[in-house]
Amino acid sequence: MTHENNLVTVSQFDGNAYKRSQAAELTLNAAILHAEIAKSYEEFLEIFDKFYADDVEVSSEDSPDTIRGKERVRPFLLNFLVPLHVMAEVAGLSISVQQTEVPRDTANETHSGWKIDFAGTSGRRCTLKWNAIRRWKASRVVYEHHYNHEQIGGPLTEDDLNFDWSRAEAGFQLPS
Repeated sequence: MTHENNLVTVSQFDGNAYKRSQAAELTLNAAILHAEIAKSYEEFLEIFDKFYADDVEVSSEDSPDTIRGKERVRPFLLNFLVPLHVMAEVAGLSISVQQTEVPRDTANETHSGWKIDFAGTSGRRCTLKWNAIRRWKASRVVYEHHYNHEQIGGPLTEDDLNFDWSRAEAGFQLPS
């Protein structure tokens, strides 16, 4: 007969750790939801710098690789944000972000559902949905994993964007 002692640390029962991670999650999500991609992608980078640890690990069920370190994650974030910013600011793409809390009872770990709705100037829509798990150390994300990716609607095309630079509604007029 084998007898194993499973030791549990006091910090695992620390209600303050749970409250701190939940508060940090709420603050981070509010910052993401209030940032406007049409105005600037830099605001999202500032949020990333403020809330993510230097040694953060980011993974996805769609990729076998885990990206380690803020400096290695930043290019992936830019590859996502810059095209969205350009399409929203210049080509009239409408972007709406929604977040839903997924209740959990684990200290220092939070779960949330995300949805981004893209609406082209043609009226066509594409929606991306996924879930995220974040692990927190104090007020910094040290691990983030994305899963349950879903796309509703086809990808938007050039026909869904407004590249007619001569239209007065875009705020541009060609010289006569």
